[in-house]
Amino acid sequence: MGIDQELKMTRPLSVQKTVSFTSAKHPARRLRRLREAVIESLLLLAAGSSVFVTLAIVFILVSESLPFFKHVPILEFLTGREWTPMFSDPKFGILPLVAGTFLTTGIALLLAIPMGTIAAVFLSEYMPARAREVVKPALELLAAVPTVVYGFFALLFVTPLLQKALPDLAGFNVLSAGLVIGVMIIPYVSSLSEDAMRAVPSHLREASYAVGATRFQTSFRVVIPAGFSGLTSAYVLGISRAVGETMVVAIAAGMQPNLTINPTEPAATITAFIVQVSLGDLPHGSIGYQSIYVAGLTLLSLTLAFNLIGFALRRKFREAY
Repeated sequence: MGIDQELKMTRPLSVQKTVSFTSAKHPARRLRRLREAVIESLLLLAAGSSVFVTLAIVFILVSESLPFFKHVPILEFLTGREWTPMFSDPKFGILPLVAGTFLTTGIALLLAIPMGTIAAVFLSEYMPARAREVVKPALELLAAVPTVVYGFFALLFVTPLLQKALPDLAGFNVLSAGLVIGVMIIPYVSSLSEDAMRAVPSHLREASYAVGATRFQTSFRVVIPAGFSGLTSAYVLGISRAVGETMVVAIAAGMQPNLTINPTEPAATITAFIVQVSLGDLPHGSIGYQSIYVAGLTLLSLTLAFNLIGFALRRKFREAY
């Protein structure tokens, strides 16, 4: 009898079972490795599907937009001040739509970022834990309201209310649409900002209190700077949500492509134009049909630019703190 066989016979039964189970040829171990491989493949498929969908969207937008630029010079498209693709004498200057998009987004952010940040500070630093568990979900319910409801709310309630203070305010205007979009994106800003503030280590707060700082000073001079990379993510999400909003501006802003910076006048955004033209009967391959994809490509480029800026800011402040 060999030495290996003698050692195997002298091992306890439990040790023999453990060695047998850890063997790569053991059926239970093979089954576990197979399950892990299947789960890993499913996770990879789920992660890759989002990348595939994004690339597919970009491919469709670019492929449908290239024929448009064979008829319209790109310089005219970027610098033209008239956007009338459905007229008998069409003009294809995207500036009125870009101006309307930036105007509504700017008004929305002027309301949403301060209010969302203040709400996040209150939830994170002032409110008791039990009350926060009730108030935060209630605040996030605003994000569940359909956007078409916000649109009619802006048209039938906010606009008449503003006309009492501004008698010359038009029935369709950018101001009411921007304000309602700001209210709509407050939950996005406040929820993510509160999560970022809660992630700030507690010893930073304790050190601030130890040197005599008040809760207000600690919140705005310690917690917010330390969690600003997370706050930047919340702001970028709010910007992207405001830029891509459709129904509120389509209902309340008037869908008139005017190149203006006056919020009391009607205007059209890129998304509103896409909705307006998509409702019509356009033949495939026509210049009007291609303008939908060009507008979508422009919107995608703006959103990508905002996300890249946000990524750079997050990286900068993450390195700083």
